[in-house]
Amino acid sequence: MAAVSPDRVNEKSYILDARKNFEDGGSLGSDDTYDDMKQLVRADDEDAEKFTSLPLASFNFINSIIGSGVIGIPYALHQAGFGLGLGLLVLVAILTDYSLILMVRSGHICGEMSYQGLMRASFGRPGFYILTVLQFIYPFIAMVSYNVVVGDTVTKVLIRVTGIEETNIFARRQVVILLATLCITIPLCLYRNIARLAKISFLSLVCVGFILIAIFVRMGTLSSVVPSHEDSWRFANLPGVIPAVGIMAFAFMCHHNTFLIYGSIERVTQQKWDVVTHWSLFTSFIVAAAFGIAGYATFTAYVQGDLMENYCWDDDLMNLSRVMFSGTILLTYPIECFVTREVLMTAIKGTDETENHDAYISGSDRKYLIITLSIILVTYLISMSTDCLGVVLELNGILAAVPLAYVLPALCYLRLEEGSLFSTKKLPALGLMISGVLAAVSGLLLVIFTASSTDSCFHGKIMPYCTNNMTDIISNVTQSVVTDVL
Repeated sequence: MAAVSPDRVNEKSYILDARKNFEDGGSLGSDDTYDDMKQLVRADDEDAEKFTSLPLASFNFINSIIGSGVIGIPYALHQAGFGLGLGLLVLVAILTDYSLILMVRSGHICGEMSYQGLMRASFGRPGFYILTVLQFIYPFIAMVSYNVVVGDTVTKVLIRVTGIEETNIFARRQVVILLATLCITIPLCLYRNIARLAKISFLSLVCVGFILIAIFVRMGTLSSVVPSHEDSWRFANLPGVIPAVGIMAFAFMCHHNTFLIYGSIERVTQQKWDVVTHWSLFTSFIVAAAFGIAGYATFTAYVQGDLMENYCWDDDLMNLSRVMFSGTILLTYPIECFVTREVLMTAIKGTDETENHDAYISGSDRKYLIITLSIILVTYLISMSTDCLGVVLELNGILAAVPLAYVLPALCYLRLEEGSLFSTKKLPALGLMISGVLAAVSGLLLVIFTASSTDSCFHGKIMPYCTNNMTDIISNVTQSVVTDVL
């Protein structure tokens, strides 16, 4: 009887071979057949461990969506106006939901269950290379934003904990980012197999949950001491719509993980994927809206691109939040570096295949070392040129997130689905594609012509409402509340 592979058992072959053995005079209860049956059951059990249930798949999806981008949602609401901003947040969440479903539907049409394969099937090698460029830009700018966040947040914590002067060399954001790069970022990025780093999603979500609770706590103590502004609670600000969309698109960007999560669902179907997508996007929207509403309600027109910048330097609760957020960022940076490096090495080799990364870097692999250090050095230098996280998030959202999340999935579906371009099946995808192109082009032009307007960025400055000691602020607010109650 044919031997059954221990790695993958073909059930159809097994049944046919067992039937032939029986017809030749053998027994279905023979030792060979019994061993094969045990092997089949064992293989099924091992395969089952690779799949997840719908709730767990939704949890993994939520983890891939909720990241550093949520910290910029309050600034996006300020850019677009509070009322219009909330409407845009709902719209971006709905469009993201639709584009994720569209990607998997397109994958079923062409038989390719990867973003690269989908683009190659739709537009050949040119499509693959366009995707490659965008997949390089997105994580690269994300790494720049991580450096900006670390420089903004850790600097304040060091000043608070150590009591050093603001003029001290170790209180400079450039030095803080350099030390974090040398001591944490480079060692982690040089490690080829970063699978373990990808398992911090639960810890990351816990940190985000703690930060959200802290933001709501401070909303009750700080909102009353933040001075009013003529732009506070404005309903709409049309010039800020496109930048706001860029920030929101960055916050909801998860399309590079779509097919990985799809393949992890047990007995997956298009209907099951739709359910997972709907629930994941709805939950992510609730979290993003909570960050946006609480952050904007606290600081209104004074809100920064990095919400952590708004809190007082002597606020120990928010300093703890800063540390947790920075730790999550530093552990996420190597994962983005891994993606960027793979894109570059694939382009240099001129092949779609990637190397097998299963060992720590050796001294002989100079190309690997040079590429990794070059990526880290360039992101460090760029992050020194700006300390405004909002600008970085806008740029990444416009240049990479919008095309990756809305334009390319719609184009693939329009190319692969049969029927007229204006058929009822394709009209929603056509609308998604046109909206994405308009947002990307107008956003890019806006960034170019308003590149120097960063008046609202107050990095390194004590906000005007923080001139009093944080303990005094909390005490005054508490007394005011008690007086009102009595």
